[in-house]
Amino acid sequence: MVRILHIGLGPLGRRVLADFVARRMGTVAAAVDLAPDIAGRSVEAVVPGAGGAVVARDIEELGDLAAIDCALVTTSSGLEACADTFRALLARGVDVVSSCEELSYPWLRHRVLAQELHERAVRGGARIVGTGVNPGFVMDTLPVFLSGVCNEVRRIDVWRIQDASTRRIPFQRKIGAGLDPTAFAAAAAEGTLRHVGLGESLHLVANALGFQLDAWDEQLEPVLADRELECGLGRIARGHAAGVRQVAEGRADGACVVRLVFQAAIGQPEPHDRVRIDGDPPLDVVLKNGVHGDIATSAVLLNTIAALRAAAPGLHTTVTLRPAHSRAGSSGS
Repeated sequence: MVRILHIGLGPLGRRVLADFVARRMGTVAAAVDLAPDIAGRSVEAVVPGAGGAVVARDIEELGDLAAIDCALVTTSSGLEACADTFRALLARGVDVVSSCEELSYPWLRHRVLAQELHERAVRGGARIVGTGVNPGFVMDTLPVFLSGVCNEVRRIDVWRIQDASTRRIPFQRKIGAGLDPTAFAAAAAEGTLRHVGLGESLHLVANALGFQLDAWDEQLEPVLADRELECGLGRIARGHAAGVRQVAEGRADGACVVRLVFQAAIGQPEPHDRVRIDGDPPLDVVLKNGVHGDIATSAVLLNTIAALRAAAPGLHTTVTLRPAHSRAGSSGS
């Protein structure tokens, strides 16, 4: 049984807390959210069964955090946006599991900040990791651990093909569902429309398997609706974006050694996740229908708590921890 501090009560955060309560994993000792319609209310009023702790506007309102076993942070995809929250928690010796995609492999875009967070964690005797279904499992941790049965790996390809119809509204918005091609291109150029974390997954895989990348790139394009569709954001006209296709490739000695294909669209036919390893022996593993993103993201975050608390202090990735897993009774402690 664990005592958690939960930061970020948007759609994902509420899902995670609801699952935490349903699984009887422990106690919601404290919560933080900036939204004026949430701060000052009880957590119970936001997520039934989550207890009577009052939602604070910031960490400083909470005082002593010595009784907290772990903080769950579900606020932003960007590491810089989360950095002050992480600094405050690590300075107080609080372990952190976060859905921040850039934290899954922060050395790619934020090497200096990653080193700072690692040093703060070590000084505070705390641990921190970024995880989720993707990045965090399907396109990085899963292929790395599948390689454990290989004597040699020459190349890894991963496909994550999703029907986004069942995903939460912020996810549908993030993949550009409903935008006309011009608006999609503008949002893509601004960097507001993309699956955050594909590059991080690519580099986590390459680093874990010892590939020394000479170069890497990432390409993004819309998946256009071939018929009129409906989604949580409203009607999608034919010819408008139903979602996004994003491809990242990493090369070593001029050859592609890691290729990740992420495609999420409203009405996507034949969703699946697939890992293909060119190795000894070769592997080709397909998860029919794919892993449900929202259910699995919550599960991975909660299942990682125990793995993180068992690790040495510092900044971790999902492959430096023992494998996160569910367990009978769902205590997760």
